[in-house]
Amino acid sequence: MRFELLKTDGGARLGRLTTPHGVVETPAFMPVGTQGTVKSLTPEDLRQVGAQILLANTYHLFLRPGHRLIAELGGLRRFMAWEGPILTDSGGFQVYSLASLGKVSEEGVRFRSHLDGSEHLLTPELSVEIQQALGADIIHPLDECLAHPVPHAETEASLARTLRWAARSKAAHATGDGRQAMFGIVQGGGYEDLRRRALEGVCALEFDGYAIGGLAVGEPKPLMLDLLEFTGALLPKDRPRYLMGVGTPPDLVEAVARGVDLFDCVLPTRNARNGQLFTGAGVVTIKQSRYAADPTPPEQGCSCYTCRKFSRAYLRHLFIARELLAYRLLSLHNLHFYLALMAEMRTAIAGEAFRAFEARFLARYAVSSDGVSSEDPVDTEA
Repeated sequence: MRFELLKTDGGARLGRLTTPHGVVETPAFMPVGTQGTVKSLTPEDLRQVGAQILLANTYHLFLRPGHRLIAELGGLRRFMAWEGPILTDSGGFQVYSLASLGKVSEEGVRFRSHLDGSEHLLTPELSVEIQQALGADIIHPLDECLAHPVPHAETEASLARTLRWAARSKAAHATGDGRQAMFGIVQGGGYEDLRRRALEGVCALEFDGYAIGGLAVGEPKPLMLDLLEFTGALLPKDRPRYLMGVGTPPDLVEAVARGVDLFDCVLPTRNARNGQLFTGAGVVTIKQSRYAADPTPPEQGCSCYTCRKFSRAYLRHLFIARELLAYRLLSLHNLHFYLALMAEMRTAIAGEAFRAFEARFLARYAVSSDGVSSEDPVDTEA
């Protein structure tokens, strides 16, 4: 893997990430294919909306259908018919999100499957083995993600274990074929001193890039942005930065302003399944009665398939009738919106106009068009 920093505009960075399976122009957003699929969409759909790289989930693919089976069938890329780059997480976030099913120790995470109750032990070495078998271009060491708030002493102990796991993961990674990059993960909760310690420990291991974890887990938005500012100033400038699991469109813009290169989040597809469309003016909740006879597209001027072909009235009808096409069409629009937003930011950075773009976007998006949260949908699957 090779990363080139092409231009900066304030804190915002324009880059190019070259992987064995394609080039990613950054800043970039990765659609989430938790179980080897971005829900309701085909690989061709993803190419059409501008996806450059996908994220797949180590934990879920380990449990079903199993990493060894995927490897026997030619790896995840062939299995899901996606020819481009793939990034896999470590399974650490599932430790956080499914905490009631697992127990963390120095050895790893012992947990019961949410599918059938079977018991498993996920160690740093096994996490790397799974990701190598899947054949991802970018993989991660096993880490522990904590909710917010957590006392300093508990966060400190967790971070120390995560750094020990990082060293074990790096050693396991060294036995691979050398074609996969590994990003170290910066944890440390809501504490600057622990974030600094995490940075020092992870950077000492000389990973190919760096992921910022443990944010968007319940902390106030100003704290998240302050920690991003703090972290971005200390990370190596010649390596890619990936903010894990974030976020809303304003989150993406504000994080790019603070030097982030890569993002993933379930919101575009998860919110689609709850009837929410992202637009430049905020969120449209399509089930609302105001759209029952609305002949306009979801977003004026949008070039996605959904906006070119269908009205808000039709989309509302599909959603109220629980027709599966609703989820597909809303997901297409939302991912198109997210990926077009990233392209606009790349153009703004290239033209040294990012600050003006940021101010204009945030001012327009400041109040959701329907006055609803884009962060708290009912359907919690990715």
